[in-house]
Amino acid sequence: MELKDLKVVVTGAASGMGAHFARRFHELGAQVAAGDVNEALLAELPAGIHRRKLDVSSEADCESFVAWAAEQMGGVNGLINNAGIIRDGLLVKKHRETGELTKLPLEQLRAVLDVNLVGATLMARECAAKMIERGERGVIVNISSIARHGSRGQTNYVAAKSALAANTVTWMRELSAFGIRVGAIAPGMIETPMTRGMNQKARDALVATIPVGRIGDPEDIFVAVRFVVECEFFTGRTIDVDGGSAMG
Repeated sequence: MELKDLKVVVTGAASGMGAHFARRFHELGAQVAAGDVNEALLAELPAGIHRRKLDVSSEADCESFVAWAAEQMGGVNGLINNAGIIRDGLLVKKHRETGELTKLPLEQLRAVLDVNLVGATLMARECAAKMIERGERGVIVNISSIARHGSRGQTNYVAAKSALAANTVTWMRELSAFGIRVGAIAPGMIETPMTRGMNQKARDALVATIPVGRIGDPEDIFVAVRFVVECEFFTGRTIDVDGGSAMG
């Protein structure tokens, strides 16, 4: 698909990778509808980008946002499923001194699944339905993570991101008959507000495990996202973009 013909929804678009994706697609001539719960940061995006509050964990929000985006752009033929949160914690943790056990709280598990998996699924459903309804060919790009291979302390995040990678195949099989391609990008450690706030020692230790010798930046991931959008022969696969690293 040529970017000048792209009418794309970007979720989690107020900051980090999502904001970068929205800006870059806009710069390259695509129409962009950006959604996020943070309206203040959304307002900082370029004026030519359509912006509206979006809570992907709300079914009503997903439905109304996609309908609005299609009205603003004259249709929807792309989705960057980027919205996500992290609420890390061990499944069960034993205190070294007291022996007291703490368990991963249910609300912490559900919060991540509601945004990272349920929200992504709802947005894929709504965008695919809009494409099919209007007879438009299109593409869905799921933002997974290398955590999908397993990552200590991230039961909820791993569950969501591995499911997104698996559903990339599922949705490809269901939607290809309508001319809709589905791909996924699994980033490694990327320079975002979250990683910039890390303890420097911990950050340095992580960088030391990356064969290319640096943290990735949002443009590294955008290059991969753009490939999925533009390559009409790509569908049903997840690309790890991680500098050669693997989470343990």
